[in-house]
Amino acid sequence: MPELPEVQTIVGDLNKKVRGLAITGVWTDWPNAFRRSPGGWKNFEPSVKGRKIEKVRRLGKNIIFDLSGGEKMLIHQKMTGHLLIGRWRLDKNRPVPEEQGLLSEKVNGYIHTLFYLSGGKMMAFSDLRKFGKIIAAGGEKFSDLEDVKNIGPDLTAAGFSFFDFKKALAGRRGPIKKVLMDQSVVSGIGNIYSDEILFVARIHPLKKTENLSDVELRKIFSAAKKILKKAIKLRGTSISDYRDTAGKAGGYDKVRLVYRKEGAPCPDKCGGKVRRIKIGGRSAHFCPHCQKL
Repeated sequence: MPELPEVQTIVGDLNKKVRGLAITGVWTDWPNAFRRSPGGWKNFEPSVKGRKIEKVRRLGKNIIFDLSGGEKMLIHQKMTGHLLIGRWRLDKNRPVPEEQGLLSEKVNGYIHTLFYLSGGKMMAFSDLRKFGKIIAAGGEKFSDLEDVKNIGPDLTAAGFSFFDFKKALAGRRGPIKKVLMDQSVVSGIGNIYSDEILFVARIHPLKKTENLSDVELRKIFSAAKKILKKAIKLRGTSISDYRDTAGKAGGYDKVRLVYRKEGAPCPDKCGGKVRRIKIGGRSAHFCPHCQKL
């Protein structure tokens, strides 16, 4: 699932490529993606058609489009979704890219929604597993969306301090790996970056949050800032389906430390090997020598 660095990369691209353009039409072969939008697919296109994209921003793992007239559009890419900018034609109700290249690669070919934009541009949502969701709502309806009102603070936000981080974790109990991935605690961190952050901080993923000292919390906070900044600079991780708006893979997976490296030597050459365990149904990768419980 795209996490904070991947979503931030997409948002940056969209502000350069589609900001100021109007949505002139929408096509889909998967109306279920709009089931959480007020009125569903039936009301979605009338809600956004003709509206200008004034700004694109990130809220946790959500992409928010601020549209003219106060309307807003939310896209959550979920497990395998990513947004692409280009041109496609429909061939037997199947989108086909107008040009060969990255957009014609298989990973970018699971397109189930197309946004037609002014100036001849198009925005496509490729989503292999079809778990993504697209919502249009304005005013109070948008503020009341579960995807919006329960989002925790952003670690990368300007001015977000260690004391803000400590406050966000106050009263939280259970494995720190699980707490870091709770979007109501801090937003944007998922399976990939929680593993990377805890390795850099030398904290075992099973360590209880309520037992962490201030020194350990500072290590996690510092590691989170460092890892997320680096991953944003490298335009995200593309171990799975994530691609940027041009269809290009991110670069962080080439420098990742422990995520999905079970059995590999510890990156710090301590003599240990990366292990994988399950925490709350999710995998956690760590070095048992460097990250003692």
